[in-house]
Amino acid sequence: MEDRTADRFDVSFSVPLVHRVRFTRDALGSDANELAALLLRDEDVLSNEDGGERESRATPKAQVWVDASLADGVPGLTDRLDELLADWDAAGLAEPAGSFRLVGGEACKNDPKHVDRILAAINDADLDRRSYLIVIGGGAVLDAVGYAAAIAHRGVRLIRLPSTTLAQGDSGVGVKNAVNRFQKKNWQGTFAAPWAVVNDARLLETLPDRDFRAGFSECVKVSLLKSPADFADLCERAGDIKQRAFDAYWPALKASCLWHLKHITAGGDPFEALEARPLDFGHWSAHRLEPLSGYVVRHGEAVGLGVALDVLYSAAVHGLSTADADRALDCLAALGLPLWHPLLGDADRLMQGLEEFRQHLGGRLTVTLLNGVGAPLNVHEIDEPAMRQALRSLQAAAKRRGATWEAFFQDLGQPVPAPRQAAGARSLGLGESRNPARSKGRSVVPPGSLVQ
Repeated sequence: MEDRTADRFDVSFSVPLVHRVRFTRDALGSDANELAALLLRDEDVLSNEDGGERESRATPKAQVWVDASLADGVPGLTDRLDELLADWDAAGLAEPAGSFRLVGGEACKNDPKHVDRILAAINDADLDRRSYLIVIGGGAVLDAVGYAAAIAHRGVRLIRLPSTTLAQGDSGVGVKNAVNRFQKKNWQGTFAAPWAVVNDARLLETLPDRDFRAGFSECVKVSLLKSPADFADLCERAGDIKQRAFDAYWPALKASCLWHLKHITAGGDPFEALEARPLDFGHWSAHRLEPLSGYVVRHGEAVGLGVALDVLYSAAVHGLSTADADRALDCLAALGLPLWHPLLGDADRLMQGLEEFRQHLGGRLTVTLLNGVGAPLNVHEIDEPAMRQALRSLQAAAKRRGATWEAFFQDLGQPVPAPRQAAGARSLGLGESRNPARSKGRSVVPPGSLVQ
């Protein structure tokens, strides 16, 4: 019995969650039963007038949101979704609550009108906490719909069907939902576990080569952090993965997804309350590079560039072997990913990302680096001269491997996209006086005021 005369009570508690992940070959076709089985009806126990009890099974509603570019690229996709909604209705599994398209890419995260539209549709259809939002698309669409689902009624059930390699290997299984604000990546968001995630191989078939390759930067990242064996396998199969050989890329995506799942469910910090964020290896510069480029550099490409940079810095400062650093760069290049972008040449602006990263995480700066493959370590300061040297080394390494930004698009057979207006320091909320790169020759040591 607690002492009720006390004035302070600190009570720890946990919220039980189930993370449901499915791998299918054709979730909207021959494997549609896997998707239908996730539409569970809750059992409510109600009192009868005579004081007895009876069981009521309420049929939930299901609303579908689809990445517009996916819907346009896959003929018959929306018709098939309408058929599924009708089948579920006939079977008493779920009442259809409409199907909608949403613009894909960072556009759906940059403009609040898109989230407002999703919320309006949830309200108009009278969805409740036991209703389902089924979202099919890339990571940005999953993020925007997931954010709306998390804040409507404080949580509507969300079923994700990621349609890109990046989302299937990483973000789709995550417990984060966010949109961009103030020209900052994922500034506004929530932690909310999805009801289920269905990684479907069929959804990747029409993915453009550029987007197909991008997801494997996260595979490289998580294998460097977690598994020397998986990293070695990626290095061996990189060429086949680039050529989209199913037996090479599907196991790599599945391994990446399962490593992320294990970290979330067994890592002890699913909602990132602690200062370290190990799965964000390579991300401090990636999150800075995306808005600097006006999001011409896509997330998977930015992560690949960030991983390459932090690998070289780890080799210079924290004991990662030169051979393993070279293996990582060779693997990224063999996967068809770029190792250099011209914006990396502006070290002053790039390194503002360290303070943004600190703010996003909270507390003191904590960056995950590598002492070896499968041996991550957390550091709280970055040696600026060494990081600048790592940038110069990366530029030379990219040129040697034919993995520059220009060569990347030449290999894709596409013109190099024109740069968009990059965000300036003022719009990013960082004044010039707070630029960590101003203190040349010193370590960058957030938090609070930067070393002057």
